[in-house]
Amino acid sequence: MLQAMPKVVKPNATHHPPKGQTVGYVRVSSFEQNESRQLEGLELDRVFLDKASGKNIQRPQLEALMKFVREGDTVVCHSMDRLGRNLVDLRKTVGELTSRKIGVRFIKENLTLTGDDSPMATLLLNMMGSFAEFEVAWSRERQREGIELAKRDGVYKGRKRLLTPDRAAELTRRLGLGESKAALAREFKLDRTTVYRYIGRAKAEPGRAGK
Repeated sequence: MLQAMPKVVKPNATHHPPKGQTVGYVRVSSFEQNESRQLEGLELDRVFLDKASGKNIQRPQLEALMKFVREGDTVVCHSMDRLGRNLVDLRKTVGELTSRKIGVRFIKENLTLTGDDSPMATLLLNMMGSFAEFEVAWSRERQREGIELAKRDGVYKGRKRLLTPDRAAELTRRLGLGESKAALAREFKLDRTTVYRYIGRAKAEPGRAGK
């Protein structure tokens, strides 16, 4: 079950909070169950969370964050690979924020950028961003190699089924009755993304949601 996210103070509905807000950005895959750990223990005024799935590269919450933050704010992210898909994307996002006098802080790399940084800070961003990009690519390659070896040895079984066919059928039936998606997600120990996937599957293939 997902842990509670860091404490968030919701802004006024019509006004941005005073300058100097600390805003967290979290991006997790659909397999990560503890997104709160990325920024655990930090005092944040607001957190924006994107959940990536498959080849989906959309980051609506990052776009919302970019619109929300103002001069004097600081954006906090666990690591560079969470803020940018690659080095070019990372530099573009950081550049846009710092040009607006918004600080960017990376916890893992222990680096804070403000736009008034020395050439050394810029060099560190490029170097660490390159390492982060390499680390992600290397991890994916190792994962592919592991899957291929498992397939060759006949032990790869793919992704573990989250629900039995009977439980999946019960979930879709109760969703159809209008029960709360959030409540069902808690009861079935699923995240909301997975619940919506079952809804989509049920609509696409009536009677086969549990397969």
